[in-house]
Amino acid sequence: MPVVNGCHLPDDLFYDVRNQLWYRELPDGSVEVGITAVASAMVGHIIAVTPKRPGRRLEAGQACAVVEAGKLIGAAKIAFAAEILASNEDLLDRPGPINTDPHGAGWLVRVKPEDWPSAKAALTPGPEVAEPYLRKMREEDFPGCEGPS
Repeated sequence: MPVVNGCHLPDDLFYDVRNQLWYRELPDGSVEVGITAVASAMVGHIIAVTPKRPGRRLEAGQACAVVEAGKLIGAAKIAFAAEILASNEDLLDRPGPINTDPHGAGWLVRVKPEDWPSAKAALTPGPEVAEPYLRKMREEDFPGCEGPS
């Protein structure tokens, strides 16, 4: 698992470094989506998360969730066209897992990609994500995560 400036980035995920999202292939062909440990650490304490509802179709670049942290409200923009199959409604009442377990219990939505092979080819595999994240952290002047994520 790459650890970049204290930020843990699991190998089994695919990453959209620019939009700070991770993607996990599931056995049924669906894909789980969440924000990375880096994004969670950059925005700080997350106070609200609103994932989009199941049944909604998204185009690449549309928000699959809205995340609020202090004065920041940001859209979690999906990297490919997909239909939302499930949303993590537990986050509506308890957004804490976004900060404490961003690659596990902090998942946002589960989607059915329109063309997963093409989408996956455009993402960065976990074992190759360290260098792109080092560059992003330098560009953003972000020193890193304080502890394991």
